Amino acid sequence: MTVQAAPSVSAQFPIRFTGDPRAYWRLLVRGAVLLMLTLGIYRFWLITDIRSYLLANTEVAGDSLEYSGTAIELLTGFLIAVAILLPVYVAFFLAALDLGPLGQISGVAGFALLFALGQYAVYRARRYRLSRTLYRGLRFHQEGSALRYALCAVLWWGAVIITLGLALPWKESRLERFKMRHTFYGDLPGRFEGRGLSLFLRGLPLWLMVMLPLALAASAIAQALDPEAVSDVLARGGDDMLARLDAINPELVAALGFAIAATSLSVALTLLLWPAFQALRLRWWASGLRFGPLTLRSHLSTVSVYGAYLRFVGYVLLFLLALALGAVPLLAALGYLLQDGDVSILREAAAALLGLGGYVVAMLGLATLYRATVMLALWRLTVETLALDGLDAVAQVRAAGRAASPVGEGLADVLHVGGV
Repeated sequence: MTVQAAPSVSAQFPIRFTGDPRAYWRLLVRGAVLLMLTLGIYRFWLITDIRSYLLANTEVAGDSLEYSGTAIELLTGFLIAVAILLPVYVAFFLAALDLGPLGQISGVAGFALLFALGQYAVYRARRYRLSRTLYRGLRFHQEGSALRYALCAVLWWGAVIITLGLALPWKESRLERFKMRHTFYGDLPGRFEGRGLSLFLRGLPLWLMVMLPLALAASAIAQALDPEAVSDVLARGGDDMLARLDAINPELVAALGFAIAATSLSVALTLLLWPAFQALRLRWWASGLRFGPLTLRSHLSTVSVYGAYLRFVGYVLLFLLALALGAVPLLAALGYLLQDGDVSILREAAAALLGLGGYVVAMLGLATLYRATVMLALWRLTVETLALDGLDAVAQVRAAGRAASPVGEGLADVLHVGGV
């Protein structure tokens, strides 16, 4: 089929988000309550509702996107993935019981295999989500080998680890190029033109700011280290090792104190600069997307991204304050149940349930706040700051592709590498 000719779009930003934040809040709060009541089973319905809300309220040249996936599909894919991975988990568990060489390497081999499976699942999950995303009645779809993508991803992640993150821009560009080369809107092929060098040069100052304190700390320890003194202290053991080390090698103890301070500074800078990196990466990624003659250019503001994270921090502080006030009667109940004297199994179980309930409420609350502030804001800001050129080309697009299996989405969910 051929889509009817679309009207020419003269606006610089033909994409807009029409969603009501209050409706989104209600969706998330209801979902959090149902997640707690159903012990997490409702998450398939919640994820479906979130995707439907975001896409249905995203308009491109006057027409909204659509999401055709269902919660039953997600649940089915999850159950199939569990059945597939269960023998793998059992095999690694049994191997870990062996005290010989097999047991020693089983942990490392299991992590490596599950990481590779996670990359495979990421690609398959993206295929499922794209095939459930429609615009003007035509679906997006993805082809290509998930195994080949997983191999490339594992190799690139290895390079990122070896280079302490310096290879990340090239990892991002290569993997995104692989994905977009196999992505289509109908019969219109996609591609990615973002360059790793461009992201590297823009992100290098941020990387240097985070890594410089760590480099200074490593240098200080290397200069002050006395291997013989450290070996002697470790060999003798005891609870006063630090005091004895200070007596033998005081320079090293001072260097360790400096390293702790420098590491704390590096962590603080990472948290402070993360929104800037997010804005930088989103601009770079969105500006590199192409579909045939259709080009995108992002004008996402770093300040607006910081605003989203600051709102999240503000809501978190208010939530933690409310949680602390609500914990007063909970702690009183725990104290009563666990007071000195004969404590029955029933009381211990009740105390454990109260503690678990508090933890679940805290985690669900934080996840809800993140989705309602950061995730929604980044979606809205990203789509509304996109400038499109060549949008009229979609008028000639023909239907192609078919609905993909939800098993990949289920694998991603089981391996905790899935996303909305």
